[in-house]
Amino acid sequence: MIIDDQHYDLIIVGTGAGGGTLLHKLAPTGKKILVLERGNFLPKENENWNAVEVFGKGRYNAQEQWYDISGEPFRPQTNYWVGGNTKVYGAALLRMREKDFEKVQHQDGTSPEWCVKYQEFEPYYTEAEKLYSVHGKQGDDPTEPPRSEDYPCPPVSHEPRMQQICDAISKQGLHPSHLPLGLKLNESDADESFCIRCKTCDGFPCKVDGKGDAEVTGIVPALEFPNVTLKTDAKVVRLHTTPSGREVKAVEAEINGHSYLFFGDIVVLACGAVNSAALLLRSPNEQHPTGLANSSDQVGRNFMKHLMTALVQLSPKPNHTVFQKTICVHDFYWGYSDFEYPMGHIQNTGNLLQEMILTEAPPLLALLSRLMPGLGLRQLASRTIGWWLQTEDLPDPNNRVRVDGSKLHLDYTPNNLEAHDRLIYHWTEVLKAVDKDTNSPVGIYPYSNTTIRVVAHQCGTLRFGEDPTTSVLDLNCRTHDVDNLYVVDGSFFPSSAAVSPTLTIMANALRVGEHLISRLN
Repeated sequence: MIIDDQHYDLIIVGTGAGGGTLLHKLAPTGKKILVLERGNFLPKENENWNAVEVFGKGRYNAQEQWYDISGEPFRPQTNYWVGGNTKVYGAALLRMREKDFEKVQHQDGTSPEWCVKYQEFEPYYTEAEKLYSVHGKQGDDPTEPPRSEDYPCPPVSHEPRMQQICDAISKQGLHPSHLPLGLKLNESDADESFCIRCKTCDGFPCKVDGKGDAEVTGIVPALEFPNVTLKTDAKVVRLHTTPSGREVKAVEAEINGHSYLFFGDIVVLACGAVNSAALLLRSPNEQHPTGLANSSDQVGRNFMKHLMTALVQLSPKPNHTVFQKTICVHDFYWGYSDFEYPMGHIQNTGNLLQEMILTEAPPLLALLSRLMPGLGLRQLASRTIGWWLQTEDLPDPNNRVRVDGSKLHLDYTPNNLEAHDRLIYHWTEVLKAVDKDTNSPVGIYPYSNTTIRVVAHQCGTLRFGEDPTTSVLDLNCRTHDVDNLYVVDGSFFPSSAAVSPTLTIMANALRVGEHLISRLN
């Protein structure tokens, strides 16, 4: 064991949406901060924009196995890089709706109330949107929560085909709106724009630093401060407490095959909902026999990741759109005339490229492609518009992260399924009407649901709350059981809502950051 001879005011484990944002907030304080990241900087290379490498081979996904509820191994679509999963995210940064923070009845159960409400998150949403250069348009989404300020950047413009579809959707009595996107984009001055509106954004790493990701926005600027130290390829394997068990005294990490101990006054986990829970479960001791901070037996429980479906709209005429991920629809978010329960969120996906069809496309579309020669495959890809549908899954204590020896188990059974099926049905009917209105009916709308491998929207596992018998974290995201241990990733969510959790994770990191500044001072 190698003992690091430095003592830090704060140690942050992980550099994604939570850790990277928190570091940006705390770096100017002058406090001595150590950041430990199990990955390295994602290389800028031609493969960044190669669909076969990114999707077919999972070039940037973690090289490890987890195990599902049946004990079967799978390779998770999660990413260990500086910047975490934001290095390959689609940059959709939406606020949770105001009602999402309240108790909401679903057909399959109840989405619990949050102890911290939207009004308390609102200023941090505003701060996060400025930090991550979020583009949007206030007022065109009827479910949008109240805002203290307009979006910091203008909405990303619709290309002609997407505008045509927006107009056709509006004719159905719906309210398509501009999808809020965190991009380093300046459409009025290309020389001032990092983003080039390319066709390889959604799910791809960005070679030109055009995304508002946690590395570019949070980590790299923070490293200019002399009080900040970043160690990459540093996999944290255990937390060690004082004899009383009330404080973490050291963080153990593996670096280049050696074990290191790092000492700090405050430790913050930002490893993602799965790995933060796993780390606590891997850190038992005499005072915490079932895992660190687990007196409630809630560590790892209530894992959520959304019900997600990719749906393809086929067209007889080519879709020349280059950057098509600009639309979202929330008319079904809280239900519809024939279904009183929430259904969820709809947005464009990025372009469906020829190379993606065999590996990522819905089964029917992949089958059609196999019956066509290469030219037909290109034509098929050029006649698609992708849609992404997601529905809130409900917290279930049996949906959980477990650790068995060296194996990480993700026990997950989807729930709230009828609400998601109805969302798919309603959206298919909308697209039929849109295609009829635009004289482009094909009548085939293949779709596929995501598997356990897709954990991009992971949340829950270390829920926050006021009662230490039913929650792991307090309202400042400090563990109830360990005084100097905090968590700022998606673990703290009591419910998942139906929009991406990323902006809420960023806003919460800024909120917790203010608390930590007061504590450090």
